[in-house]
Amino acid sequence: MTGRYTHAHQFKRARRQLKFLRTRLGRIIRDIRRKIDGDAVLEARFGPLLDLAQRVRTQDRHQRGPKVYALHAPEVECIGKGKARAPYEFGCKVSIATPVTSPKGGQFVLHAKALHGNPFDGHTLGPVVADMEKLTGVEARRIHVDKGYRDHTYPHRFRVWISVRFDASRLPSGAR
Repeated sequence: MTGRYTHAHQFKRARRQLKFLRTRLGRIIRDIRRKIDGDAVLEARFGPLLDLAQRVRTQDRHQRGPKVYALHAPEVECIGKGKARAPYEFGCKVSIATPVTSPKGGQFVLHAKALHGNPFDGHTLGPVVADMEKLTGVEARRIHVDKGYRDHTYPHRFRVWISVRFDASRLPSGAR
């Protein structure tokens, strides 16, 4: 309900609703802690869940450091996309390497790596290529990447090809 109120710019109602939800969550946390007190099996089972609920209750919108975005997957991170229609994504950055040419039998993945902590793409290029070369035993001659890798720190700058999507609408009217 809070999201609907903020979308409608009814911020006082949204704050009141959020305070109501936080109060209820606090009461539930205290009630469960009181009922499982002294039982080691229940404390071991509910302890991590109660700690997660306490983190959700006390976190602030502007806090620094890790936040909880999903109760079912507390490890997800907020990734800023910089796009108007989808400014944020929640999850984890992943780097995937495939061969440029289509090998016999179809395309396949050479290397995949999860990148936690929302790093800048250009800083991840060197370690990922080194891991891929160590795994395959073949030195990469051409590396095709997207625009997120501009200003990369890879030592062999002229092996990296940054893709540019062709857009005919940006050409002058006489050149079309």
